[in-house]
Amino acid sequence: MHCPFCGANDTRVTDSRLVAEGDQVRRRRQCANCHERFTTYETAELIMPRVVKSDGSRESFDEAKLRAGMLRALEKRPVSAEAIEASVERIRQTLRARGDREVNAREIGEAVMKALRSLDQVAYIRFASVYRKFQDLDEFRAEIDRLSQEPTDEIAGNSSSHGAS
Repeated sequence: MHCPFCGANDTRVTDSRLVAEGDQVRRRRQCANCHERFTTYETAELIMPRVVKSDGSRESFDEAKLRAGMLRALEKRPVSAEAIEASVERIRQTLRARGDREVNAREIGEAVMKALRSLDQVAYIRFASVYRKFQDLDEFRAEIDRLSQEPTDEIAGNSSSHGAS
């Protein structure tokens, strides 16, 4: 690493420690030439896959867009912010862990529906109605019937994920 003071490329690490909950390494360095000290931070560069939309266009994965869609469905529902953030993080980690360069938007939508189904049934129906473009009450009824036929433990998920008591 080049010294930011004199430009020499002979620097040595004098101290390293984990920061940011272990997601980053803080290193204290000292230049062998001018003896100045400085700090660097090292993080893993993790690239999210590009999203392939239904029309074939491609765009960067946008975590804020994912969160906004979930929050819209969960508006005024008794689900804690922590549970929502945990679901967003699980979806993001799952996508990144796949190692694919691209992912279909439909797969992300299905992951959101699965997360919402375990967080809150009303939010799930709200999201499904927009995502699947329900046209009439019969489609709502059919989805509610499907939801009510699933085993209760599969739907409820972890009861501690709800914010209201």
